Amino acid sequence: MEVDYLFQIGDNIVYPMHGTGIIKAIEEKEISGEKQQYYVIKMLIGNMLVMIPTGKILSSNIRPVTDIHALKDIIHIFQHGESDRLLLWKQRYKVNAEKIKTGKIQECAEVVRDLMRLKKEKALNTSEKKMLDNAHEFLISELELIKGITENQIKSFC
Repeated sequence: MEVDYLFQIGDNIVYPMHGTGIIKAIEEKEISGEKQQYYVIKMLIGNMLVMIPTGKILSSNIRPVTDIHALKDIIHIFQHGESDRLLLWKQRYKVNAEKIKTGKIQECAEVVRDLMRLKKEKALNTSEKKMLDNAHEFLISELELIKGITENQIKSFC
């Protein structure tokens, strides 16, 4: 019996708060007496394997890696757009954490842009430094998987 899966083996994906990965297998496992189908994902950041039930893939906000057409939007985000400088750092941290949790590349680009701008004005606290590093790593890891993008294009705005 053929099952129609959202992702196929070999697909590149983005897992919010974890970065990019590759679907390595779709396996049936029995856990706590219950058999389920699982996506086996090799995460590129941290080099770990993650198993997610195929029935929970939509609620986990996992999505395919974006395509080259989104690059124009990302460049626009870095070159334009306003950063909210009036927020206190705790509020800013919460807003940025919510953006990263969406898993959307545009939201992650906004976080990187805003924190990089802020870093030029003053030193970031430890939490925001870590957030910037993580968001930057998530962004770069996805950009590197977009077919048709060059390393120079990535470096030009990140």
